[in-house]
Amino acid sequence: MMLTANQLIMLKTSSLQSLYMVAFSTLLTTVLGVPLGVLVVVTRPGQILESKLAYRIAGFFINATRSIPFPIFIVFVIPLTRFLVGTAIGSTAVIVPLTLAAVVFMARLTETALLEVPFGLIEAAQAVGASRRQIVRHVMLPEAMPGLIMSVTITVITLISYSAMAGAVGGGGLGDFAIRYGYQRYQTDVMWVTVVMLLIVVQGVQLAGDHLVRRFSRR
Repeated sequence: MMLTANQLIMLKTSSLQSLYMVAFSTLLTTVLGVPLGVLVVVTRPGQILESKLAYRIAGFFINATRSIPFPIFIVFVIPLTRFLVGTAIGSTAVIVPLTLAAVVFMARLTETALLEVPFGLIEAAQAVGASRRQIVRHVMLPEAMPGLIMSVTITVITLISYSAMAGAVGGGGLGDFAIRYGYQRYQTDVMWVTVVMLLIVVQGVQLAGDHLVRRFSRR
């Protein structure tokens, strides 16, 4: 697997583009997805902020967004992408569909993690006069932390996969590098190098996430 000097430069540039897309998308996804997951949980029937209307609206939004395949979703949100960043092409533009697609994914994972918190802990907090906000911040989120960390880990890996697919529509990154220099030019060495790099990154993310889950589980 010998790459030319130009290909190595392009590989480095593409790797940085992928890192940029995934890092910013992960940050935005966590900031938006966790609160959305909390909203779905607390508005469920029997929960501390029960609201059938809010629960159904949030659930419909999440299910509708998740039902659209990501390559189609990128095209679908092009008008919004252009409105937010001024263009629909490039690494910055891809952050918009990446984030929107991953937010609902993160919300469902957050919902699953929070639902594993024993309801008896919530009832105990209510018994001592804790407010709803205090219950969420000091009971639900801390107790669900290992699950939330694993949710972020899974989301990062999903974003890596999505960012690779984004290369097919001019998003840049390793996916674009593999398609342009590997697939279209029949250079299998380029394809293999890209695949190996993605495998290494995904394994590293998974190992880091597993380590943090074990650490917070012991706490």
